[in-house]
Amino acid sequence: MHVFVTGATGYIGSAVVRELIGAGHTVTGLCRSEEKAGKLKAVGAEAVYGALEDFDTLRSASVAADGVIHLAFTNDFSDFDGALALDLGAVQAMGAALEGSGKPFITTAHANGAAVDQTVLDMAKRGIRASVVSLAPSVHGEGDKGFVPLMINIARAKGCAAYIGNGTNRWPAIHRLDAAVLYRLALESAPAGSRLLGAGDEGIELREIAGVIARQLNVPAVSITAEEAPAHFGFLGALAALDITDLYNTAQASLATRGLVGWQPVQPGLIADLEQGHYFA
Repeated sequence: MHVFVTGATGYIGSAVVRELIGAGHTVTGLCRSEEKAGKLKAVGAEAVYGALEDFDTLRSASVAADGVIHLAFTNDFSDFDGALALDLGAVQAMGAALEGSGKPFITTAHANGAAVDQTVLDMAKRGIRASVVSLAPSVHGEGDKGFVPLMINIARAKGCAAYIGNGTNRWPAIHRLDAAVLYRLALESAPAGSRLLGAGDEGIELREIAGVIARQLNVPAVSITAEEAPAHFGFLGALAALDITDLYNTAQASLATRGLVGWQPVQPGLIADLEQGHYFA
């Protein structure tokens, strides 16, 4: 299958491109620069130059492909509504190109992006085998710049690794290489209109994450109150208090995903990944 991938040189996208090529697919990736095009060509992919707002490029690349995996997103948190609007426009452009083809179209769910997700799922009524992948909030592995590195940096700055209350609230997590396999399987076999959840660890207690960070940094792990959390964690304070496993019914949704497309995570879990030490180098 020839696959068009947006976000092909990103943290997750680069893993997806390698996974697709390793499984025998060919890939064309959207990129903005010669440098990024060189990275794609180095792993055996082709490049098409353009940005997310270049709707004509998105349409023509989608028409030329046997399937599309859309991973690009403008992470402009100063204008998140604008980023969602741009994403919706890009999805609509690629969807128009694929209409009636029966080709797969895979996207990633984003926070507050329900309108975009529903637009993708509605493509099933228009002859597109569309599905939406939701990933656990921690997508860990080499090159991670997400929530866990932020917690590590906070622990370094504050001199302690904190959790809130008894720290038994849980975070799901997924290794980025396992996420890449999930995108490939969704491309190959997910039924039209599917929602898939990628979570290798369905729920890790925050105090366990804090404990590993504390050991690696040689600082104490401490409990703080909910009132102290905003000052300690900053914008992460609200997230650090949530039990995301319960909030999103992670265990049941993850089990359904594994049965639907035959996905089985095999990479190290978040705690084992942290214990390897590369997060602290």
